[in-house]
Order: sequence, then structure tokens, then C-alpha cells
Amino acid sequence: MYRVLIVDDEEPLREAIRILGDWRGLGVSEVLEASDGRMALELLPENKIDLVMVDMKMPEMTGMEFLQVVERDYPDLLTIVISGYNDFEYTRQAIHSKVVDYLLKPINRQDLNQALRKAIDLLDAKRKRESEFINRNITLNMSLPKLKEKVYLSIIERSFKSQSNEAFLPLIGADEPGNRFAAVVLRVLNLERIRSGRFHNDTDLLHFAVSNVLNEIAGDRFQSFSFANPKQERELIAVLTMKGGYREDIAYHSLHQMKRAASALQELFGITVVIGVGAACGDALDIASSYDGARAAMYGVDLLRLKGTTVMATGATGKEGGGQEREKERERDGSSVSITGRMTIIRGALETGNIQHARSILGELTKRWRSAERFTIGESDRVMAEYIILLNDMALELGVKEEQLPIGEDHPLRSMGLSADYDSFETYEALLYGVLDYYSELIRKAQSANRPFEVADIKAYIDDHYFEDIKISMFAEKYFLSREYLMKLFKGQFSYGIHEYVQKVRMDKAKELLGDPALKIQDISEMLGYKDKNYFSKAFRNYYNVSPSEYRTAHQDE
Repeated sequence: MYRVLIVDDEEPLREAIRILGDWRGLGVSEVLEASDGRMALELLPENKIDLVMVDMKMPEMTGMEFLQVVERDYPDLLTIVISGYNDFEYTRQAIHSKVVDYLLKPINRQDLNQALRKAIDLLDAKRKRESEFINRNITLNMSLPKLKEKVYLSIIERSFKSQSNEAFLPLIGADEPGNRFAAVVLRVLNLERIRSGRFHNDTDLLHFAVSNVLNEIAGDRFQSFSFANPKQERELIAVLTMKGGYREDIAYHSLHQMKRAASALQELFGITVVIGVGAACGDALDIASSYDGARAAMYGVDLLRLKGTTVMATGATGKEGGGQEREKERERDGSSVSITGRMTIIRGALETGNIQHARSILGELTKRWRSAERFTIGESDRVMAEYIILLNDMALELGVKEEQLPIGEDHPLRSMGLSADYDSFETYEALLYGVLDYYSELIRKAQSANRPFEVADIKAYIDDHYFEDIKISMFAEKYFLSREYLMKLFKGQFSYGIHEYVQKVRMDKAKELLGDPALKIQDISEMLGYKDKNYFSKAFRNYYNVSPSEYRTAHQDE
């Protein structure tokens, strides 16, 4: 759609042009008016005008003077001249100012719309050329970074063939002998929270923002090219390029600049990152080794001591700062972090529906990890992947259908409805519990659906777990039956209500324990699940009409 400005001191003529013009058919969305040239010049910068229709004879500023200003200040603006005088000077100025057409008063509908159509056709053609030009530049600007990204990735993956791909080396500055390179690996620890809160759930937009900050910060001393790691959603790879300089200088400056970048990301977007910086190299093909070192440094960050953003540098040889070597040593001496050894016990707890016991086993394990010398990000990733695989296998064996499980998912935690964000050991531990709860629920439902319900199962559970806080809702959820129906079934078969039966089992057990003089009343109270000795004594008296002490005294001889 286009905007047209009519400049004429005669209001009837402006009105006539408004009425005669086929504005809708020409694609004109708005027609503005000005009564003289000065007023028109005030309107031009405030409104995106595509075409001006100007009368040549006006007070204050003539059409000729107006065209001279337009030619100087708005050379791309199209104009149509209107005049009641067939004067050569006007015509010459109009030709000099490259007007689209020259209309003589009085204006008729046909001449007006022919002149307007001629102008609109020129505007359409101009827009098409501009669009093609923009599209070509967008394609070029998009394809060049994409091409550079492919070159860097092929080097990092060691699939780059120097002879066949030599023509691409100038794209990354590899043809300049003075250039030095260093790889950087960056992980966003709170990606999901920031993506939803600041970037409308657009991962590409978040990556773009991080890349912009990296490029801007590195620009003080380096050229930086960064891109998302296609294999790790939370990671970006950056390659820093510097002209000349010693390796030590490059290592120092790259570390310093990445610390600035990490602080800027936190300040601007609330993004928490860990960054590994690889060793500098003079050969572009050695970027692969620099990347390995950067990645190992990032994965070697200790989650137990992680506070805010962290930047890790590698050693001069391109090896990580000790994190991966220590992990290898732990593997050799058998102390490597693993969850496999406890899965059998966790399985037993989940199979019997005792999620609290399963959580306590997991808690013992995480407590041991917490007391260890270190627990790295690399270990946390490996343990989580191992954990989900083992739980998938366990759930399948316990009757969960494969389509209900996140098997083969690129983002298994997301498919469970869990956020994979963690920036401390505490948040990582909470995530482990969340995963356990998810599988526990799947297993519970599968077993309830596959096993026919027997009301005797409730009685057997009470007989074995009378000391626990037993609620009817536990059985209602487990067997997908209403409370009322369960209570009716149980009483019909055993002549007791569920709560009454729990009380009976506890009181029967209390008499048995009171027969042991070595046990204190407080001990017996706790063994039966009562936290308060007085509450136990009151319950016992209500049931047997004697206190526990009186009962014990009366039956001592027996």
C-alpha cells in the first residue's frame, strides 16, 4: 500500500483529485494534503510518502522551488506536476526534476488515473527490485555464516579434507599465516527458564542473543564466530581469531574476554553459563584439539562448588585443567560416580510401591556424591543419561508400555514434563528425585492395571507396615478405586474398617512387645509408629481399659 501527498493552495482542486482518483484500485492506503510547499516539506519527514502531486503556482513556495528541494533532499521521491499554465519554464523544471507526469488543469478522471497508474507501476517495480536485492543479501548473509559454521564443524569433527575443501579456508581466515585460533565451548545452565521467560520459548533467538554478546565482547581483541552446537541444545561453540601474538597472550586475553562475556550475559539476560576456553593454535585444523580441550575444561567444572558463572581455561598443550584426568583416575580405581549399583534396591522398592524407600536409597547415594572431592558437570550428564536408561529398562520389565517411556527422545526430561536446568548440586539432586517420581508413577499405574485387585492385599500390607502412617488414600490411588468402595470391601471381608484393623494390629503387637521387660514404653511407642508416648498410652487405655504400664505389671508373672 502507498501514501500520496497532494500539494495545492486551492482546496477545490485537492477535493476534486480526492474524488477522481481510483485510490483503492491503485493500492493507495492514505491521501494526505498540504496547502503550500512549506507545509508539504514539514509533512515529508513525518510521513512515509511515496508520491507527491504538486501544483506549480502557489504562494509562500512555488512548485518549482518545492521540486528543487525534493530533488536535493528526497531524490527517490516520485512527483506528478499539476499546472494551469502551459509554460516552458515549468515544463523544463519538471523534466529536470524527473517528474513522472505533467498534468494540466482542469484535471479529468482519465488523465489523472493514467498518471497515477504510471507512478504506481514505477513504485511497484522499485519495490520489487529492492525486495530482490534485500533477499539476495539476506541469502548471502545467511548462507555465508552457515557455510562458515559447516567448515568449523567439519574441522572440529575431523572430517575436513584439506585438498578438496581448500577453497573454503579463506572464509575462516585460515589462509593468513599470522592468524591464531582458539575454540570456546559455552553451556547455558538455565536455558529453559530463560528461554520461556525472556525469549518466548525460541531457542534460536536465545542462541542468537548469546552469539551477539560473544561477538561484541570478543571484538575488542579478537574476531569471534559462534554458533549453536547441533548435538547439544544447551551448548554454543565459538572460534576466536587473533592476528599474531604469543600463545600466552592469546590465552590470557581470551580467558579475560570470556569472563566479560559471562558477566554480560548474566547482567543483560540473567543467563548463567559455564565456559571452557581451548588452547591457542596457529593452524586452523588444530581448532579440533583446541575444541577438545575447551569441552573437557567445561565438563570438568565442579558442580559441588559452582557459584554463578564460571570460565575454565585449558593448559597450554590443549589438555583440560585436570578435571577429566581426575575422572579417569577415579574410573581406574573403581571410585567413579555411578548409579548402577543401587538400581536393584531401587527397583525392589518401586516394585512394591514403596516410593519413600526408593527416595531414601537415592538420597544416600547423592549424600555420598556430595561428600566426595568433586562432582563434575561431565559426571552429572553421564549419570543422568545412565539413570534414565536404567529406569526405562526397569519400567519395561515391570509392565510399562514402551510408548509411555521417553525411549529414543532427544530431550527425555522435557518429555517427562521436567526442566533439565540445574546450576548447582542441589538443583541437580532435585531433578534426580523428579525423574524417580515420574517412573514410580508409571510403574504403579502399570502394576495396578496388570494385577487383579485383591482386598487381601490391603490387609497384607497393613500386617507388614502397621508402624507406618497408613492412609486409605494410599490404596485408593494405587488401585484406582474410591475410598468408600475400598472401605466397604474390606469391612465386608474382614469385619473391620481399614482404620480399625490398623488399630487392632498395633494393639495386638503392643501387648506382645510389653511382654519384653527390656523394652521401654517410649521404645514400644516408636516401634508401633507413635511419635508421642502419651498418645500411645491413651490409645492403649482406650482399647484395653488399662494403661501400658498397668498391663505390663499385671502380666509380669505370666
